[in-house]
Amino acid sequence: KGRSGGTVSLNLPPGFRFHPSDEEIITCYLTHKVRDYNFTAVAIGEVDINKSEPWELPSKAKMGEKEWYFYCLKDRKYPTGLKANRATEAGYWKATGKD
Repeated sequence: KGRSGGTVSLNLPPGFRFHPSDEEIITCYLTHKVRDYNFTAVAIGEVDINKSEPWELPSKAKMGEKEWYFYCLKDRKYPTGLKANRATEAGYWKATGKD
């Protein structure tokens, strides 16, 4: 359940903040997700980025006010190609770095 109407109760201690380093994201979360698709993390939601507009993401986040973390699968523009599909219903996601 998202946070659109309020905060989701995660039973975390007061003052808890989820602010992992890049290394922690890779070693503690992404590596486990790649090895086990069913792996979940208390602070990381799952989202289909191609069916989500930027303004919808805060309500899909498990926690956070300015930074949100999500697992999402990379969609291809063409089944046999390498180019990423960034189209959404209302526009597209702009790439700001390498794919």
